[in-house]
Amino acid sequence: MHAAELRSFIERAERLAAEKKDIADQQKEVMAEAKGRGYDVKVLRLLIALRKREPDDIAEEEAVLQMYKDALGMS
Repeated sequence: MHAAELRSFIERAERLAAEKKDIADQQKEVMAEAKGRGYDVKVLRLLIALRKREPDDIAEEEAVLQMYKDALGMS
């Protein structure tokens, strides 16, 4: 085991953790700003998640959801 190499790994991981926290803080600021402008943050998060997915997957899920809603008389 090399102490210098070990220290390097630890320091890199610590830097990445700090960067990750900074990014999370920035994301919170964006959502707070959007909320302050009247946007529904829950819906914004849903839209962000949907944009990451394939359109065919979304369409299939929506079709199944509609089928279940129809079966429960929720349409």
